Amino acid sequence: MSDFAMRPLELVIEPEEGNPFEVEGVLNPAAARGPDGELYLFPRMVAAGNYSRIGIMKVLFDDDGEPRGVERLGVALEPETPYELRPGGGGCEDPRISYVEPLQHYVMTYTAFSPDGPRIALAISKDLLSWQRLGLATFEPFEHIEFDGVDNKDAVCFPVAVPNPSDRPELAILHRPLFPGTRAEEISAADGNHVVDDYRECIWISYSTMPFSGMDPAQLLSFTSHHRLATPESPWERLKIGSGTPPVMSRHGWLVVYHGVSGETDPTTGTCQLTYAAGVMILSLERPSELLYRSASPLLTPTASREPRATPAEVVFPTGIDRRDDIGQPHRYDVYYGLNDFRIGVARLDVPPDLPDAAVAPER
Repeated sequence: MSDFAMRPLELVIEPEEGNPFEVEGVLNPAAARGPDGELYLFPRMVAAGNYSRIGIMKVLFDDDGEPRGVERLGVALEPETPYELRPGGGGCEDPRISYVEPLQHYVMTYTAFSPDGPRIALAISKDLLSWQRLGLATFEPFEHIEFDGVDNKDAVCFPVAVPNPSDRPELAILHRPLFPGTRAEEISAADGNHVVDDYRECIWISYSTMPFSGMDPAQLLSFTSHHRLATPESPWERLKIGSGTPPVMSRHGWLVVYHGVSGETDPTTGTCQLTYAAGVMILSLERPSELLYRSASPLLTPTASREPRATPAEVVFPTGIDRRDDIGQPHRYDVYYGLNDFRIGVARLDVPPDLPDAAVAPER
């Protein structure tokens, strides 16, 4: 039985020389097809002082349909609101975009970096070029878990309404709260004595009421009906997992390319060298809180690199996905990812005819 396969393509998008908006990197792009059918990327552009904007690029393809370059088109979002600004800097970071069919809008989830830390923010657009901020997502408590005041990242939203635990169709997102003590560096420092907390070290799926007429966009910010989706299980993701690309419908269910983190702490220096790699999850189409499959081994791993940023340099961080029916393979996708926390790579993902059973996730 064949398995999922992912291989890097030739295109690597480097920071533009002389562009002050990209002097510290261009990485972690959202990807979406526009109303014109063209593919657009929305990368995190990092200026001096880790000041991040969200840019707009159009992907250029050759005659064979292979991505070969990009055309820069400007800035989609720049830090402006209090929740995007902090003393001396600010951040609109790591966007993901889905076209949400019931809303007839593109929905962007991104990380807003304020004095309170990273939080999930939402924006919407009709054309991918102009964006309306909605604000910060809020999360009701779940049993004994409080989400208020907790750092949160890696949010991706589904493109259609999906059933919540009460079988009511709603907007759903995947997200990864960073509760105290759950950062990869903190877990690595535990020196093998760490026990995974199923409630605080997981990817969650949460739901928001989605109006189907007379839309008040502010309604999309309030999330509830939380469900624990997945915690770290395999060695390649033992320190942390997080959402990656927005869910897309595949032949086996909702396909999500996610990231996992491994690494070791040097006992002499106390520093931790982290490695971010990519794998896949398959969620049930009918009930996406049900996890059908996840990668036992990573599908895409980084190579060591010395970058000019003082951040982890062994990173594959998937954030954008593009279905490639146009090149004669209906079960093929291009995955755009942050490469070594400085540039953008793209990989080709092939989905096998049958869902492998070696890494079927246990029921939770």
